[in-house]
Order: sequence, then structure tokens, then C-alpha cells
Amino acid sequence: MKVALIGMPGSGKTTLFSAVTGHEPSPAHMGQEQMAVVKVPDPRLQVLADIYKPERIVPATLDFVDFPGVGLTSPQAQSDFRRHAANIRGCDALVVVLRAFESDAIPPYRDRIDPVADLDELRTEFIFADLEVAANRIERLRKQITKPTPTQEQDKRELALLERCHETLENERPLSSDVRSEEERNAVKSYAFLTLKPLIVAVNVAESDVGKPLALQCDDAAASLALSAEIEAEIAQLDPDDRPEFMADLGITEPALDSLVHACYQALGLVSFLTVGDDEVRAWTIPAGTPAVEAAGKIHTDIARGFIRAETVTYDDLIAAGDIKTAKTAGNVRLEGKTYVVKDGDVINFRFNI
Repeated sequence: MKVALIGMPGSGKTTLFSAVTGHEPSPAHMGQEQMAVVKVPDPRLQVLADIYKPERIVPATLDFVDFPGVGLTSPQAQSDFRRHAANIRGCDALVVVLRAFESDAIPPYRDRIDPVADLDELRTEFIFADLEVAANRIERLRKQITKPTPTQEQDKRELALLERCHETLENERPLSSDVRSEEERNAVKSYAFLTLKPLIVAVNVAESDVGKPLALQCDDAAASLALSAEIEAEIAQLDPDDRPEFMADLGITEPALDSLVHACYQALGLVSFLTVGDDEVRAWTIPAGTPAVEAAGKIHTDIARGFIRAETVTYDDLIAAGDIKTAKTAGNVRLEGKTYVVKDGDVINFRFNI
């Protein structure tokens, strides 16, 4: 899964990117997209590793992409955003970083510190970008349906849906407010509309506001959080043993890496199942609601093809038992079939034959 970080110039977006990913952007690449792989924090892995003593621990990962600051104060700046929009569409979720801190060293965007106004401006730009995509496709479909083709009826249905999308966008509403059914979302999936992507709002606050409740309300956001990118960058530089005390002094319950990744998982509807053994303890990311046979395919297509059963125990039951043998004796290990819906924290051994 790929997550886009978007924000106005001076929002602290790149500072947050560095704090979360540990990737320091090169000055030579300023103004360019930069990607880094983030290991998903999951304390369950170390607990399982203490039991199984594996050769390696493999956490799940997310890809974070830091896009250049979205300055919309000139036609050239707007053109630059449109140039990056195609790659933003390739991401699965959008993290919008909003500035809510004062700083004499960093000039504010449009001479204001107003996260609500910045969010509204970004939303409007997302709508304009989606309008352009919808209008171009509508124009082609209107020409296409005049010709008798095998897909004519399908094209007519697609056109009707896109015309409704276009009307929604013209009324300055995101498509997430109108396209709700799974069938309709699948029908427009290939267009990767920005206003249909899960939105996470990260408000970058001053150090004095760290730990305070988030004042900004965002009804269409899948998740919202307040953090200080500068403080998070300091936390990331500390020795892990020194972080808890530093965070406690500031009223921070978890670092941005944890809170932001958890917000992304929530927004994207993701869960992790776990596999264990002498070779590795590993977390696998899947969408919530995934059946066991598809989860098996996440590991290897051969396992899905030859699926027999999923030997399953919950993480809590396994830890309470101390080992898999005791968990079996207690009756906590189940043999599940192909249609079993895998839950977060399930520890699974797939039985298969090819």
C-alpha cells in the first residue's frame, strides 16, 4: 500500500516524512517526489519472536511518498500540482499535513496560519483535478456510445455514472459523498479519483499544543490527528530507551510513526495476520474481510492453489497458552476453510498440497 503526503509549502510535511520514515531528503532532490518504506510498528512480533526464536522478524510495510509542497498562488504552481497529480492518483490514501504553528523562520503560506483554509483550498484543488478527469472521459464516452459495439450498453452505464460524478464535483462536493456502493466504486476505480481516496488529516501544531485535543473538525476524513513534526523529528533521533520519558514529559502517548501508520491502516481498512516458525515471525497486511484462501495467496499463489485448511489461533490465545502445543490442548486452535474471514492478529499456519 502506498500513502501520499501532501501539504502547502512550509506545512512541515517533509519534516514529518523524515521523522516517520527515517529518510533524510537530499537537497539535490528538493521539489521532487521522494519515497521511503516504513515498517509497521507491531509489538506482537517481538513477543512471538521471544517464543519461537526465529532467524528474522519481518514486519508489514507501507510506502510513504512525500510530494512537493502544493503552492497554488500562481498558474505555474497549479500546473506543477497537476503534473504530480497522476502519481498522487497512484497512491491508496492521502495524508494532508496542515500547518497550525507559528515560526519566524518559516514564512506562512499566503501570509496566514489557517489549517481550515488550507484544507479547503486543497480539497477544492482535488475536486478540480477530478473534474478534469471526469470531463475528458465523458467526452470520449459520448462519442463512443454512438457506435454499435459489444460494450455499448456497458459504456452507457459508465457514462451515466460519470455524469453524476461530474455533477457532484461541479457542486464542489467530493465523490466520497456520492459514490458509496462497492459496485459504483469498482466501476470508477480505474480513474483513481482523488476525492474518493481515504483522507487522513495531520495537523502540525506548535510544541505548546502537543497533547491537546484536535480542534479542527473534518467530517469527510477517515482519520484526524494532531502532532508536532519538529518534536517527532527529535523523538526519531533519540535512543529508543530515552523516548518514553521524553514523550511522557510532553504528553505524547505514541510517536507519529505509530499514530500515523495506525491512522492509515484504519483509513484503508487493513488488518495484519501473523505467521510463525523457526525461520521467521512475520506480519502480512490484508484488507479487512479477506477470506483465508486469499490471505494464503498473499504468502504464495501455490499455497492458495493447494489450500486445504488454515490452522488458526488468535494472538491472545497463543500468548496466554505460551506455545502452540498448549493452545491446541486447550482447544484454541481451529481448522478453518477457504471462506473463513481472517481477523487482525490471527496466527495462521496454512495447510496445502500441490
